[in-house]
Amino acid sequence: MTDLSQFDPNSVGNPNNNIFSLPFPEEDAKLVILPVPWEVTVSYIAGTARAPEHVLNASLQVDLFDPDYRDAWKQGYYLRPCDKKVLMKSDYLRKEAELYINYIAQGEIVAENKFMCKTLKEINEGSNFLNTWVYEQTKELLHEGKLVGLLGGDHSTPFGFYKAIGEKHGDFGILHIDAHCDLRKGYEGFKYSHASIMYNALEEIPQLKKLVQVGVRDFCDEEFDYMVSSGERIITYFDKNIKERQYEGENWKTIADEIINHLPQNVHISFDIDGLDPKLCPHTGTPVQGGFETEQVFYLFKKIKQSGRRLIGFDLVEVGVSHSEYDENVGARCLFKLCNMLMTANS
Repeated sequence: MTDLSQFDPNSVGNPNNNIFSLPFPEEDAKLVILPVPWEVTVSYIAGTARAPEHVLNASLQVDLFDPDYRDAWKQGYYLRPCDKKVLMKSDYLRKEAELYINYIAQGEIVAENKFMCKTLKEINEGSNFLNTWVYEQTKELLHEGKLVGLLGGDHSTPFGFYKAIGEKHGDFGILHIDAHCDLRKGYEGFKYSHASIMYNALEEIPQLKKLVQVGVRDFCDEEFDYMVSSGERIITYFDKNIKERQYEGENWKTIADEIINHLPQNVHISFDIDGLDPKLCPHTGTPVQGGFETEQVFYLFKKIKQSGRRLIGFDLVEVGVSHSEYDENVGARCLFKLCNMLMTANS
């Protein structure tokens, strides 16, 4: 085990150490974070593929004292290095996707253009590759007895992780923080689009019994109809409705308790950072006005443990990158809170 006797948690962050300046190697860390540098299907602002390395840099500024989960980090967190082959594949296919998206935005017919047909096929094959890669990486870590978190990349990245979680833990639910429903079917022709992650998970992962979405404020008719037709499998708390309830006198505790009551025993958190007010994440892929403060979301997360439910994993996605590194600093602090929660819930 890692000797912490010479490690000073009150000192300046050491760039020679790992995430949050912690000195743990992977074999000693109880919690391993898998970075997924991928953003092929993003619809608007690119940059999230490089979020893991930026969040790593920003994490050196995060103080390790967390009054809700004191000393959880002492059991070890480790962020794996980014796989450069995955990043290079993302960069190549992203350029192809930009050409394709611009083409269809002009109202052109894909079937009439052989190059665009080939491009679409390559992108969908690339998404299949990524899903398999993430599944194999997370399955191996879970088999080793590690707690696992995923750091994206865009929101398409955790699909393989959900598959591995279902095989490991059986039935589970997802608490989904997001400005969007992500329930589109094959958005823009991309089967595994960032805008389709929850649709694909519900359709292909039978162990996913419940999806509870919170903070949604941007969605389409197709998604709303799918949501309604799901019965009780999808529960959505729209940002507008949450705020109106609060304006009329309800407090966040009451609403948070109600949200948590919809979840099954095993819970995975999928945290798209655009669920926050965009003043906190202005360079995320698809920012939308409205949303939460970080403490509102952290309070909701804390209610999971208080309810007796079990947190089995998390993904943090769509963190933008900027010259000021503001997004990355917010992302690093959200990541630290998620790590502390997952560790404490499984100690």
